[in-house]
Amino acid sequence: MKLIPPARRKRAHLSQFTTTHIHLRHPLVVAFFSFSFPGFGNLMQHRYATAFILIVWELFINTKAHVNTGILYSLLGDFEKAKAVLDERWLMFYVAIYVYGIWDSYRGSVDMNKLYLLADREDAPIPPIRIGVWDINYLDKREPWLALAWSVLAPGLGHLYVHKVITGLFVFAFTIIVSYLAHLPEAIIDTLTGRFDEAVRTLNMQWALYLPSIYSFIFYDAYVSAVEYNKLFEKELSNYLRRRCQPKQFPWPV
Repeated sequence: MKLIPPARRKRAHLSQFTTTHIHLRHPLVVAFFSFSFPGFGNLMQHRYATAFILIVWELFINTKAHVNTGILYSLLGDFEKAKAVLDERWLMFYVAIYVYGIWDSYRGSVDMNKLYLLADREDAPIPPIRIGVWDINYLDKREPWLALAWSVLAPGLGHLYVHKVITGLFVFAFTIIVSYLAHLPEAIIDTLTGRFDEAVRTLNMQWALYLPSIYSFIFYDAYVSAVEYNKLFEKELSNYLRRRCQPKQFPWPV
């Protein structure tokens, strides 16, 4: 009996809570999201441990150094106030980790692209379903625009739709915490009731400046994840049919 050796490089791993897989990514796009918020590029690559460390560090050190407040004053042209608000003691710790996050996500994308090409040539079987006590995860076709729409309605729902439960739970909690500390709900209510000056005074810009990076990442990642999971579904189905079904050149008996 001929034994099939185990695959050396796999394209995907299904767990109860997420589908971890490698696919082609543009390294500059991943580096851009790490530039906008350290850790987001690693989160796109399913490297959760590194991503969570960098994200927590960014929140801590940015708040201590008042980096976002300094950015706000710089955009307003008040450079003297920007220099005064920055805490240089904490700022020295910020630069190295910030640059590392960009470099690491870029380097990881380049390496993962190479690994994907090797895994694609090896064409190892992909598990189509994983059943566990907590949840059931399976490969299926999902609409990218629907993942985007759910993410617009509430951060995290688009990721839950494509069964990225770990990322969805994180971005859901993360966005709520940042929005609460930025006093975003109160500012929205003041804006809707026409109290624009009160809305400006209510909004905490140190925390509010995180939100554009957070929402742009959520929208992009949910949409792209749906697209790539559809490709993974097609690859698994193609692999199964090629291994189990007769080739079209098979000579049928007359």
